[in-house]
Amino acid sequence: MSSTYQKNVLFDCILLPKYSGLSIHYLFLILMTIVSFLSIHNTVAQPLSITLAAEDSWPPFADEFGRGISHNIIRHAFEQVDVNISTIVVPYARGLIMTERGSVDGVFNVTREQSTIDRFVFGNEPLFTITASFFFAKDYPTVAKNKWQLPTQSTIGIINGYEYGDEFTTLVEKRKLQVITVDSQRQLTNLLLVGRIDSAIMYDLVADVYIKRMGVNNDIQAKFNNHTSKIFVAFSKLNPQSKHLSELLDKGLIALKKQGKYQQLLLPLND
Repeated sequence: MSSTYQKNVLFDCILLPKYSGLSIHYLFLILMTIVSFLSIHNTVAQPLSITLAAEDSWPPFADEFGRGISHNIIRHAFEQVDVNISTIVVPYARGLIMTERGSVDGVFNVTREQSTIDRFVFGNEPLFTITASFFFAKDYPTVAKNKWQLPTQSTIGIINGYEYGDEFTTLVEKRKLQVITVDSQRQLTNLLLVGRIDSAIMYDLVADVYIKRMGVNNDIQAKFNNHTSKIFVAFSKLNPQSKHLSELLDKGLIALKKQGKYQQLLLPLND
């Protein structure tokens, strides 16, 4: 409705009683109807806006500059359902805490497993699926063929706050593993290179980025799988709209797949 039309309607309503004898009560009803219509119209026109925490050190999915595969997929999926998003780039563990406290609406990239299901709201459609492996330095090889054959009391490096599958706790207990927790992929890689840990669990595509950046392609290799993760946006349980937001994201992801755009967004340099 144009502003000129609105003004004309109001003007006519104000002058109308002078010439037709309409009651003040009738004029009041007309004005209230117009105000209600404009209010509803403006409310419907306003898109939903949310804020998500994005981790700062998980390339090619999310980096310190707020870029990556996850950013692209989430932004395009929410665009399909008219939701505007803004992101706050923080360390992963902090993003989880911010979401639990309701400081942001959600956080990515989170594995949906029992430990996270208890803390967050998830949709049904993952952003993508990724594998994590046990990496070893070539100077410190292993004879194990799978994770259940790891020597007892082996020292394993992981990242603070990351999820490593529902079997990880059982694995640690059965093999009596010593777990060392650090804050970054680079720290994990360095500990592996100098023999401070026997192995590191790293997500394969993320490890590839850091190993290449550090120029140690010939010094570290993945030996066997730890787990396969379906990666999601985790929404805050303190936000009453979280279930709705997860459903909207599902709808957007499904739309991208039907349109044939989803596979393109999985490419690291695609925007």
